[in-house]
Amino acid sequence: MSGTEDKQEKSPMAQRFRGFLPVVVDVETGGFNADTDALLEIAMVTLRMDDDGYLHPNETLSANIHPFDGANLEKEALDFTGIDPFDPERDAEFEIEALTEMFQVIRREVKAAGCNRAVLVGHNAHFDHGFLRAAIARNDIKRDPFHPFSSFDTASIAAISLGQTVLAKSCITAGIDFDNSAAHSAAYDTFKTAELFCFIVNRYKDLGGWPLAGGEDVSED
Repeated sequence: MSGTEDKQEKSPMAQRFRGFLPVVVDVETGGFNADTDALLEIAMVTLRMDDDGYLHPNETLSANIHPFDGANLEKEALDFTGIDPFDPERDAEFEIEALTEMFQVIRREVKAAGCNRAVLVGHNAHFDHGFLRAAIARNDIKRDPFHPFSSFDTASIAAISLGQTVLAKSCITAGIDFDNSAAHSAAYDTFKTAELFCFIVNRYKDLGGWPLAGGEDVSED
């Protein structure tokens, strides 16, 4: 034996995504500016990999959110989503409460999957990541499980693999049911994005793209 111990074998999830656990995120907002406009809904879906290396949606986390103090609310955005931010039946939570609870679950899933960190998956991920990052900064949340700037964008990978960029059209092309009347709810859109991401990753595997034939492991610790 050499004087060094062999590294513990990485989990299939960690091998597949370079130590990252993909977590699907979607937000509904009061506008397009992450720094000034309200975060109104957020949902996250964790993913699991089965013994055959196929990816599946796992747990859905979602919350309606109180607009932060001084938040801007654009009428066009509210008309588009149909959200009434001040409806008492929304049972809304404050940003810090919802995110703290969700992050606890994400950190637990990262550990269970043998990964080092979560990575955000979103349809037009830059938008969702921007609002999430703004809420984290606004509430001075220290234990953010997500990579600070990397993300996986299903709009981009759907364009390459399915020839579509719109979430509804991408799902339909992939054979995933999509109810337009339920769209623009964070919980619904997140789950559909999770199904789409899993479909594309699993289809790539079925087509022989993964695991890499004769590929060398060049992932970083």
